[in-house]
Amino acid sequence: MQLSGDAQKPVTLWRNALMAAYLASGLLISALVSRLPAVRDALQLDHASVGLLLLCMSAGSFLSVAVSGQLVLRLGATLVMRIAATLAGSSLILVGVGAGVFGSAIMCGIFLFTQGLGTASWNVASNVQGAAMERALGKSIMPALHGFFSIGTVIGAGAGALGARLQLPLQYHYGFMGLVIVFTVLYSTRFYGEDFGRVPRTSGGTSLKKAWTEPQTVLLGVLVLGMALAEGAAGDWVAMALVDGYGTKEGVGAIGYGVFVTAMTLTRLLSGDLILRLGRVVMIRASAISALVGVLLFAFGNSLPLAFVALGIWGMGVALTFPLAMSAASDDPIHAATRVSVVSTIGYGAFLGGPPLLGLLAELIGLLPALGSISILIVLAFCLSSNTAGYRTGDQDKA
Repeated sequence: MQLSGDAQKPVTLWRNALMAAYLASGLLISALVSRLPAVRDALQLDHASVGLLLLCMSAGSFLSVAVSGQLVLRLGATLVMRIAATLAGSSLILVGVGAGVFGSAIMCGIFLFTQGLGTASWNVASNVQGAAMERALGKSIMPALHGFFSIGTVIGAGAGALGARLQLPLQYHYGFMGLVIVFTVLYSTRFYGEDFGRVPRTSGGTSLKKAWTEPQTVLLGVLVLGMALAEGAAGDWVAMALVDGYGTKEGVGAIGYGVFVTAMTLTRLLSGDLILRLGRVVMIRASAISALVGVLLFAFGNSLPLAFVALGIWGMGVALTFPLAMSAASDDPIHAATRVSVVSTIGYGAFLGGPPLLGLLAELIGLLPALGSISILIVLAFCLSSNTAGYRTGDQDKA
């Protein structure tokens, strides 16, 4: 039920505070990846070694997502966000120290692991919060929330480009960004309302174990998997692909990543009317086609101007699938917490775990062709698009 008047004031504060936390999450991702070429140079790594280093973060994420849904159910999404964001932001600071001060790949790997632990639980909890916020407002705002995540990545990419241009030492860059991230989340969570993430044992809602056995929920997660990988791969590898594959400077690589996240952000913020008019299924099919075209043009276009155009198309293509899938999973408020946990766990597993594996593939076939291989999973996402209509919300879901 939609609130009005003074009753809506606290909900509005909750919404704005949650948007700030999503923005901080975007800052965390882009702060790391926008300076990844500098990390590689500081540690003197090749593509495969960079992939293995990122795999440390993915290992932490996989360990975290295995229990994050249960943590949210036991502790509530708000407390999980506070703990996880503090761990992730502090770890970013220590990655900067490990690379910029000690030049230690081992130290970086350890704190990328702990960053992964925090990031995955933070993201699962924030999506449960977003689902509760949608119910409190009585309307869909998940794309807008993810749009603020993208705004965070745009800001982080800009800061990364500036840091690269100024040759700012990693320990200062990552240190400052880490402090901003932790402060933002700890402050914003003061204004959160009831997230309904904590589910008593006696509740009639779906248990987390049962949610993992629901075919619709798991297929929704598989749909997200392909597009989340397409988004995560861009975040981890676009800047480096422009430097190594197209022969540009580090600053140009950071700008290219900025083009990608800007296109993604604008699509998330401006597509509300189209979603209402066309429905989830049509929008996800259109998104998959756009992502497929963008990935293939970037990987095989062999032209720097065309690569920047491709990054815009790619960014538009991956913008909506994740938030629309989160909305679909939360259609039924009784089962929302567990279903959102399952879908976001699968999605973030691909987002964080797939890109490092692309680094290993890149060592065999080259970075640009490795990025082109993502197209296979994008096609799978297109084929599963009708699954977003599995949890009905009325006439908005048009197949």
